[in-house]
Amino acid sequence: MNPAWYLRRLQRMEPSELAGRVNDQVLRLLWRITPPDIARHAGARLAPGSRQPRLKPLPSPACAPRQAAQRLIQSAERILAGHWRIFARDHGALGETPDWFVDVRSGRRAPADMYAFAVPYRDEAAVGNIKYIWEPSRHHHLTVLASAYYLTSDERYARRVAEHLMSWWRENPFPRGPHWISGIELGVRLISWAWVRQLLQNWPGAPALFEDNELFVTQLYAHQFWLSQFPSRGSSANNHVIAEAAGQFVAACVFPFFRDSARWREQSAAALAHEAVAQTLACGSNGELATDYHGFVLELLLAATVQGESSGHPLDDAVWTTMCRMSDVVAAMLDDGAHPPRQGDGDDGIGLLLDDHAGNRWLGLLATGARLFGALPWWSGLPEPDLRTFLLTDGVSARAIAARPPRRPYLLDAAGQAFLVDADRAVWCRCDHGPHGFGRIAAHAHADALSLECRIGGVEILADPGTYCYHGDPRWRAYFRSTLAHNTLCLFARDQSVSGGPFLWTRHAQSRLIASNGLDDRDADASWVAEHSGYQDEAGLVHRRSVRLQRQAMRLVVSDIVLADEGLAVPASLSWHLGPEVECKLDGRTALLAWPGGRGELDLPAALDWTSYRGDEATPAGWYSPSFDLKVPATTLIGSGTLAAGQDLVTELRWFPDPARRS
Repeated sequence: MNPAWYLRRLQRMEPSELAGRVNDQVLRLLWRITPPDIARHAGARLAPGSRQPRLKPLPSPACAPRQAAQRLIQSAERILAGHWRIFARDHGALGETPDWFVDVRSGRRAPADMYAFAVPYRDEAAVGNIKYIWEPSRHHHLTVLASAYYLTSDERYARRVAEHLMSWWRENPFPRGPHWISGIELGVRLISWAWVRQLLQNWPGAPALFEDNELFVTQLYAHQFWLSQFPSRGSSANNHVIAEAAGQFVAACVFPFFRDSARWREQSAAALAHEAVAQTLACGSNGELATDYHGFVLELLLAATVQGESSGHPLDDAVWTTMCRMSDVVAAMLDDGAHPPRQGDGDDGIGLLLDDHAGNRWLGLLATGARLFGALPWWSGLPEPDLRTFLLTDGVSARAIAARPPRRPYLLDAAGQAFLVDADRAVWCRCDHGPHGFGRIAAHAHADALSLECRIGGVEILADPGTYCYHGDPRWRAYFRSTLAHNTLCLFARDQSVSGGPFLWTRHAQSRLIASNGLDDRDADASWVAEHSGYQDEAGLVHRRSVRLQRQAMRLVVSDIVLADEGLAVPASLSWHLGPEVECKLDGRTALLAWPGGRGELDLPAALDWTSYRGDEATPAGWYSPSFDLKVPATTLIGSGTLAAGQDLVTELRWFPDPARRS
């Protein structure tokens, strides 16, 4: 990062955060000069006679959901064959002799012997894409293998787990290499280790691999000691701090080996109780307003609360209430195909993997929520059976949480999300008037005020293009989080909110809801009106948008207007991003659309000149990211021109069944 970025970042910090970060830098310098002797510390801090893990009793594998078990075993077999998908690539370096330092995307290797805090992990030319290096070391593939052993008692799975863990522990001594840089990685890794030990509790070799293994005990202490020294702070205390606290808590519950274990457990329990509430909005949505992180945080909280119950150290009731509210939000926001919104950043992060990761995590979370809190009558569909729910919730008593929504909420007030839904025709539309992300830096936000998504029959018609990347591709990072890359109006060829770096926004667009009607009336039209002031610095401009779902007429009508001084004209671009399954033929200002199971027409405002893009590298435009580090061509329609104050831009989407499907 250049000096200007550091200055902008410092400006977003409170004095207490600055002081803490100065302390962190001093400690890192001291560690570089004289690293702590972790092996000696671990031995000295062992509590007498304490090397007995406290394992969660597991149900009989004979009772496991059959289809989920079969999928998991198939996934485990692929791992044994050396295949494990990391983002958009098959990780071929996780065979019998895994390479923990290679970026399989570029082939570059991070330095294994360099002092951790000296590794230039943001420099892709030097170390490769750090996400590809970190992700395998979260050890989700090992929880899959351990789950396969639990189901089958086949020692092939347990032996591969042991080989990989021993390899990792030997090749990653504290504090050397890239895997000691980020606390979130340590926290998730601790959760994986705890569950590997629990899933292998009937394997005769498990004690020798874990509690009787000095190498493991040293690594365990090093991870927890590191987390106690370098907590995420202030403006960076988002999902990272929850992952750190959850990992610390789970490890202290399962492996209470040290004199510090009780203190670490109590501190992390307090952190989870505070952060679960602080990072969750009043409506139950995760405060980062990035859907993937809602799932990630909920998975972390579930892993921690269940472990606390099992070990006799229950977490605060506020954590359980928060998880219940988050589960209700999952039920409220899913479309007809059980898929959530694609809002904000997403990096496919997983809190705890005990299933084939090709499955639908959201149905799994609903299954867990139904078991722990009870499914409300308005929850649609039956969650598919999954192993994580089966293993997590066995032996855990259900909780009755008060003040749950008696019917499906179509307006999530604090999150600024309105859902215009026609359940009879499987139409789902999300409109966004929410805050611009979480906290002072809004790290995972996109410049997407007043954007919308529309799906019909589970097919994305008007789509959010997604995230694609974090580090290494600044041009694409800027595009995918830009206003132009969302279904909204862009003025002056700039974003509504001002970016100060890949995870930093220095000015946030402010949105507000003006009106919503008919959201929960199946027979009447549904409407939503909101505005944002992201361009207010330019002559006090305000962008106002209204959306009307005409249920009976099968139309979605969107009206955009700029409120400003009379006579003012501004350069404007209006984007409509189509999903990858939608075929489009642009005929003047009418786009003829076709998708599996349906077809439609998109009438575009005549005041703008319209261009169709598909897989355009130069502009860039016409891209859709289905998962992290993967982008595929899709059609984007961009209308450009000069917009007068008060001029109404009307876009109308009409749909009707595909005659070929009827026949």
